[in-house]
Amino acid sequence: MATSSIFTNIVINDPKKAEKFIDALETSSHDPAWKPTSPVKPPLTDIEAIRKLMAKRVSAK
Repeated sequence: MATSSIFTNIVINDPKKAEKFIDALETSSHDPAWKPTSPVKPPLTDIEAIRKLMAKRVSAK
């Protein structure tokens, strides 16, 4: 399952490594650099645009 790797117990015995791990978590939470890979298109709400799109699908079959 995909979430099983997220919920894993981490054991760090070295205080320096623990500090580095905490610093990395704090740094990543302050400035997330996530950007969508492709532009997000808003959903079609115009009825005529929806009909035009559906007409293309019917004629393509």
